[in-house]
Amino acid sequence: MSALLPEADVCAALAHVCYGPKADIRPYLAPCIESRSIRPSVDREVAMKANALLAGLAFTTLVATTLPVFSQQAPPPSERAKQVEALVTKAAALIDSKGKAAFVDFRKKDSEWFHDDTYLFVYDLNANVLLNPAFPKREGTNVSGQKDAKGKLFHNEIIKTAETKGSGWVDYMFPKPGQTEPSQKWTYVKKVTMDGVPGLVASGFYPE
Repeated sequence: MSALLPEADVCAALAHVCYGPKADIRPYLAPCIESRSIRPSVDREVAMKANALLAGLAFTTLVATTLPVFSQQAPPPSERAKQVEALVTKAAALIDSKGKAAFVDFRKKDSEWFHDDTYLFVYDLNANVLLNPAFPKREGTNVSGQKDAKGKLFHNEIIKTAETKGSGWVDYMFPKPGQTEPSQKWTYVKKVTMDGVPGLVASGFYPE
C-alpha cells in the first residue's frame, strides 16, 4: 500500500490550504468519507498534488521570511556604493598611517573627502565622535544609544559592524547635510587604529 495520505486526509489538507486552518472542513470531508469509489490511481494523484502544494507553500514562506534579512546586508550594486567604499578604504589607510593628523585633510571643504553630501566621520569604539565635518557639533559627544527615526540603534550597529566584521554596510535614517528631515542612508564602515587606539571611519550616501 502507498504511504501517501488517504483521500480524507488529502481533502482536509486541501481545505485547510484553500480556506485557512480554522475553516470548518466537514463539508469538504463528506464526499471523501461517504464515497469509496475513487480509483487508487486518482487517490494517489490527488495526494501527490496536495503534498506538492503544501511543500511549495512551506518553501515560499521560508523565502519570504529570510529574503529581507539577506537583502539588507548591503545596498544594491551601484557606482555610488563603489565610490563610497573606495573612499572609506583610502581614508582608513591614511588614518592607520598618520593617525588623527589625517583629520586635517578630511575637514577640507570641496575636497575628495568632503563635498556635497559626501563626508567622513570617525568614532572610537566607545561611540565618542572624533570627527564629523558635516555636523561639527557632534564632535566630542557620545552617540551610544541614539536611535534613528525608525528606532534603530544605528551608531551601535555601526560600531558592532566594525568590531565584529572589520568592515561592512549599515543602513539607517539620517538627515542630509543642511536638512532636518531624515532620509535613508547607507554607510560603509571600516575599523582603524588611531595613534594606537582602535576606532572606525565611515562614510555613506543617500539612495534618493
